[in-house]
Amino acid sequence: MAGKGTPATALLAKRKIAHTVHTYEHDPRHESFGLEAAEALDVPPERVFKTLLADVDGKLVVGIVPVVGQLDLKALAAAVGGKRAKMADITAAERTTGYVAGGISPLGQRKRLPTVLDSSASQFPTIHCSGGRRGLEIELAPGDLVGLLDATVAPIAG
Repeated sequence: MAGKGTPATALLAKRKIAHTVHTYEHDPRHESFGLEAAEALDVPPERVFKTLLADVDGKLVVGIVPVVGQLDLKALAAAVGGKRAKMADITAAERTTGYVAGGISPLGQRKRLPTVLDSSASQFPTIHCSGGRRGLEIELAPGDLVGLLDATVAPIAG
């Protein structure tokens, strides 16, 4: 399974975006997918970002925040011009993105959604995000991620 591509890796290859794919053996007993990735890859957790979906005024929105932080729902709603936000239902998130929870990549999702990347990402030359499967991380420049997703950059981590 480790050598199998995902829609995320296929998108990066198609667009010729510089990136590095990192794999590790996922432990289903680990409590946090993101912290597990940081530990397994020996990367500071501030550079590993998790992809979360929220319902903002009835529409799904992607928030990408460091694994050491929480998604500030109020800030996410404000970043996309919304009023109210709540975490999306896991089933809806999986159905809409085409990925399984714990392996949801911001890239190559089934449906293009408004996306906000936490502004802390810009302090690093590269960040890590899910490659579309548990145990698969993609390292790329934050600017490339923003460009691919037409993402907004805003302080959305609490």
